[in-house]
Amino acid sequence: MTTKNRREFLKTGAAGLAAIALFRDTNGEIVELAANDPYPELIEVTISELQAQMKSGKMTARKLTEMYLERIKLIDPKTNSVIELNPDAFAIADQMDRERKQKKARGPMHGIPILIKDNIDTADKMMTTAGSLALVGAPTPKKDAFVVQQLRKAGAVIIGKTNLSEWANFRGQRSISGWSGRGGQTNNPYYLDVNPCGSSSGSGVAPSANLCAAAVGTETNGSIICPANTNGVVGIKPTLGLVSRSGIIPIAHTQDTAGPMARTVADAAALLSAMTGHDKEDPITVDSPKRGAKDYTKFLDRNGLKGARLGLVMQFIQGRTAEQTKAYYQPFIEKIRAAGATLVDVTFAPDYSKVQAQRLDVLLYEFKADLNKYLAGRGAKYRTLEDLIKFNDENKEKELKLFGQELFVQAQAKADLTDKGYIDALAAVKRTSGVEGIDAVLAKDNLDALVSPTSGTTWAIAATAGYPYITVPLGLREIPASTNAQGSAVPASIAATGMAFWGKPWSEPALVKYAYAFEQMTKGRVTPKFSPTYSRIS
Repeated sequence: MTTKNRREFLKTGAAGLAAIALFRDTNGEIVELAANDPYPELIEVTISELQAQMKSGKMTARKLTEMYLERIKLIDPKTNSVIELNPDAFAIADQMDRERKQKKARGPMHGIPILIKDNIDTADKMMTTAGSLALVGAPTPKKDAFVVQQLRKAGAVIIGKTNLSEWANFRGQRSISGWSGRGGQTNNPYYLDVNPCGSSSGSGVAPSANLCAAAVGTETNGSIICPANTNGVVGIKPTLGLVSRSGIIPIAHTQDTAGPMARTVADAAALLSAMTGHDKEDPITVDSPKRGAKDYTKFLDRNGLKGARLGLVMQFIQGRTAEQTKAYYQPFIEKIRAAGATLVDVTFAPDYSKVQAQRLDVLLYEFKADLNKYLAGRGAKYRTLEDLIKFNDENKEKELKLFGQELFVQAQAKADLTDKGYIDALAAVKRTSGVEGIDAVLAKDNLDALVSPTSGTTWAIAATAGYPYITVPLGLREIPASTNAQGSAVPASIAATGMAFWGKPWSEPALVKYAYAFEQMTKGRVTPKFSPTYSRIS
C-alpha cells in the first residue's frame, strides 16, 4: 500500500465495511463513512455552525437533540460512552426553542446538546454515581453542581451523562481506563479494542464519535487531557479556581477541576466560557470573574502564534524509541516556528520521580477527607469511604472482578488534613511543580508559555501545580514493532497524538490563542470509524 493510501486508510478506518458514504473531514479531504451512519451532517459540525442553522430557522434545538440521541442509540453500543440519557432533554430543548423565537439566544451554547461526566451532580431524573454501584439509587443531589447551573444558564441542553473510570480512576493500584461497575467498558472510537484512557473516558469518546456537540470532563491528574489526546479531541484543563468544584464527586481539592472536551479549539473555548464563574460555595473561585475571561472565543486568532515566545519541552521523551518519537513531532514543531513563534529549548530542573510518593500521598489524604464530606452531604446509604470499602468487598463479584481497591484502603488509613505528613507532602509537590517547575522555567527565559507533545509527565506537572493545559489533536501515529528494555517483542500499534500548550495560572486566553492558531495550521483531527482492531498495513 502506498504512503498516501495508508494515510487514507488511517483516516477512514473503514476496512471491512461494504456500504460507504463520502464526507469531507476537518482537513477538507474526502473520507468514507458507513452508509447507515445516522445524520452524517452532524459529523465534525461545529457549535458555531449549529448556531447559524438554528438562527436561520433551518434547525431547532429539539431536532438537534433528536439527531444526537439517535446517533447515541445506533453508534454508542460500539463505544459505550454514555452511561445514562436525560429524560428531560426534549423539554429543555423545547424551552430553548421557545426562548429563541420569543426573545433571543442566550449565547453560543443556547440549544446545544452536550454530555457531562457521571461524577457531576444534577438535581434531575438522572443519577450521579461516579460509575459505582454503591451510588446507584442514592438520593438525588439536592441541587445541581455549580458548573451545571452555569451550563443550564447558558442554554446548553444536557442530553445525558458519560461513563468514566470508576471513582475517577482512584480506586485500585491498577485499573482499566473507561471501566466502571455501573457502566461497563468504554471503547476507543478509532479502534474499539484500544484503551480510551481516563478517567473522563466517555467525555472524550462521545464528542470524538460525534455523539454530542461537546462534553464536560473532570481532572485531578490527566483525566481530561489523556482521554482527549487518546480519542483525538481538544481538552482544556483549566487553572484551579477558574471552574467551581462544588457538586463534583471529589478526589483532591488541590487539583480537581472540570473542563471542556470538544472536536475543535473554538468549541472547547465556547464551552469553557459557559462553565466559569464565582461560586460562593467554592471560595477558590473568588478570582474567576476578574482573572478569567467571560468569552474565550474572543481569543481565537489564526495568527496567534506570531510573536509568541514559547518554551519547547522535549526532555520527557525518553526510552528506546525516543528518537523516533521526536522525529514524528518535528514537522509540527517547525510549523510553530513558521507561524512566527520563537521556540526556546527548556529543561525542568526538579527530579519529579523523587516526589512521586508525596504526590500520591496528597491525593490519598484529600480523597478521604473530601469524599467523606461529599458522601455525608449526599445522604446516601454509604456515607464514608470505609462504607464504600465494605460495599466493594461484599459485592466483589461485580465491583472487584477486574481489579482491586488498594487506593481506597490506603486513603482510609490516612489521618486528617492537619497531619504533618500531608502538610509537608503538599508543600513539596506544589514547590517542585510550580515555583521550581513551571514558574522557574517561564521566568528563566522570559517565556509566554510552554509547548510540548501531549504526555503524562507534562500534564502531571501542570495538574499538580493547578496550572492550565490544552491539548490539540495531531492525528494517528503508526508505531513500528520494537523490543522493550528486557528484550521482549513489542508489536506494532497505533495511537492518537496531540500537541500541548501550557503555562502560568489564568493564562487560558493566551493558550487558547496559541492552540487555535496551531490547530488551523495542522488540521490534525481525524474522524473515527470504529474499526474493531488495528492491523498494521505494510
